[in-house]
Amino acid sequence: MGTTDASAPKAGIVGGRLSPADYQANFADLHPRLDEHEALVAADRCYFCYDAPCMTACPTSIDIPLFIRQIATGNPLGSAKTIFDQNILGGMCARVCPTETLCEEVCVRMTAEGKPVEIGRLQRYATDIAMSENAQFYERAPATGKTIAVVGAGPAGLACAHRLAMQGHQVVIFDAREKAGGLNEYGIATYKAVDDFAQKEVAYLLAIGGIEIRNRQTLGRDITLADLTARFDAVFLGMGLQGVNALMAEGEAAEGVEDAVDFIARLRQSSTKTDVPVGRRVVVIGGGMTAVDAAVQAKLLGAEEVTICYRRGKAQMNASGFEQDLAASRGVMIRHWLQPKRILTKDDGTVAGIELDYTHVVDGRLVSTGETGIISADHVLKAIGQTFEAESLGLIALQSGRIVVDEEGRTSLPKVWAGGDCVLGGEDLTVQAVAHGRDAAESINRMLQEAQQPAAAVA
Repeated sequence: MGTTDASAPKAGIVGGRLSPADYQANFADLHPRLDEHEALVAADRCYFCYDAPCMTACPTSIDIPLFIRQIATGNPLGSAKTIFDQNILGGMCARVCPTETLCEEVCVRMTAEGKPVEIGRLQRYATDIAMSENAQFYERAPATGKTIAVVGAGPAGLACAHRLAMQGHQVVIFDAREKAGGLNEYGIATYKAVDDFAQKEVAYLLAIGGIEIRNRQTLGRDITLADLTARFDAVFLGMGLQGVNALMAEGEAAEGVEDAVDFIARLRQSSTKTDVPVGRRVVVIGGGMTAVDAAVQAKLLGAEEVTICYRRGKAQMNASGFEQDLAASRGVMIRHWLQPKRILTKDDGTVAGIELDYTHVVDGRLVSTGETGIISADHVLKAIGQTFEAESLGLIALQSGRIVVDEEGRTSLPKVWAGGDCVLGGEDLTVQAVAHGRDAAESINRMLQEAQQPAAAVA
């Protein structure tokens, strides 16, 4: 037996296991920006399809062939404007969108050669240049005297606010957090958006003027929907999802069990990563992007073993194939057909492991096979979906726990619109939230303009 190093980190959930150089390397940019030559080569692969399927697959309907052609002809600022015309958060979307299941999946090059045009990286190339040069493409229309309240400074709320500000309206955004950005600031893997990019994008968007952000303002505690509808000409709800689903497993309250979204948020707010504790043996429960983000980052923080457990098969995982492959490449084990049953604890109440049921599908229903297995763990992260807390919304129509809206984002209440993850049909995608906010802003603007029109003369 070897001797024990008294200075070695103790087992358990601790931070600072790695050297500063290791943290810097581990959390470096996943896909660094293309240089000019790389961008021109990538743009040259585009066929500039007239009926481009990539545009149809993009929730914000960016004119992808046009912006790529503009890059190919040496006009990155023109390209950025084409992107921002449809998606003012195009810089972040270029980093976090699952392009492999959206625009790039349907790219003609993908169909013909199995390798799509790198649409996401080209989008980042153009938008990064515009932001680095602080190229401002939009001016506010003359002031209308109308003021709109936006609840939530995430992608939906920011996109809505920017479009309304362009149209000359004044916007006040109420957000519960200390910083604006929502999911982009708190909810994505650190290595997908480095160098405080989320805050740089917020600052770029706010440069248009006419937008005020009030932080630490929670709907139902500091403000009410009834008050907002009384004080403002319209209200947009884009507060996202605030709650987290429970494991429904015995021992879930044990020390060492936490929500993956909280774990990711701490990482996003840490400048060194040394102060974010992680276990040596981590189990992540879930099969979506949040599960992969949490698992990969746990490994990058110095966890020795990280296992994702998902109750169904590989094909049913919400995380894309690219994300699953990324996890595997970082040493994360993904195990399927396992469902949490019980958290095992030590005498001191800390996590010792997790007991799981093996599952299969019978007559379309997921059921236990009757077999169980145990995985040793000192840290369990829950990534099984978030919930919408609707108690503060009064009589607004809900379905399946989400806000019901029409095709323009209008809710059942007069003067109130909604978009993003909080609405029925929201898909937990930044790009879709942007589309919801943008389209709701157009609807709000039409309503305000119609109210200002003089009544038609009666014959």
